[in-house]
Amino acid sequence: MTPRKDKMELIRATYYPLLFIALLWLIKGIETAFGLDFSEYGIYPLNGKGLRGIVLSPLIHANWGHLTNNSVPLLVLGSMLFYFYRPIAARVFFLSYFIHGFWLWFFARSSYHIGASGLIYALGAFLFTSGVLCRNTKMLAIALVVAFEYGSMVWGIFPNDEHISWEGHLTGTVAGIVLAVYLHPHGPKRNIGNWKNDMPDEPDVPPEEAYWDTVDELDDYERKLVE
Repeated sequence: MTPRKDKMELIRATYYPLLFIALLWLIKGIETAFGLDFSEYGIYPLNGKGLRGIVLSPLIHANWGHLTNNSVPLLVLGSMLFYFYRPIAARVFFLSYFIHGFWLWFFARSSYHIGASGLIYALGAFLFTSGVLCRNTKMLAIALVVAFEYGSMVWGIFPNDEHISWEGHLTGTVAGIVLAVYLHPHGPKRNIGNWKNDMPDEPDVPPEEAYWDTVDELDDYERKLVE
């Protein structure tokens, strides 16, 4: 792939994450402009009305700071997904979106859960796990980048703050890992081989025969010297 084409592919990979982020900012702008509060459209576990939150919850944020903090990792991780996993990127995105939302509705504590952080955890977990499973040098490098940049997010899956939906982080992480394992055959091809398989083939000669062949060769050489 030429540098120009590679650059175009990278720019194209940002389209869908940017569109999604723009939608989030538009919704927050409408909420602010009209003095509305969309929190009641979040996920409320084991409640009929709370089911709508599976679709709406990731679109709603508590404040502008909450939205800003989620926008950057959404752009970075989403772009990585659509660049390196383009054939399955949309499937991973939407499955992460709905699977983690349903699990959150089923398992979380009784409260309104809002924000796209669960989706962020799902994307991060998918990229890391898939990068390790693929045994592909480029994907492994991406896994290391994700671990280095967002490894501290792991603390978010524990109940440290009652105002943070650690359940959403946890269900997102599990969803990402499950999808990485399930979609592993459809990801980038492996290019890190087994070192034994990479060794050159050796002649299939029993050790004893190899030894006597060497002795015979030495005997012939000594005879020539004597003669």
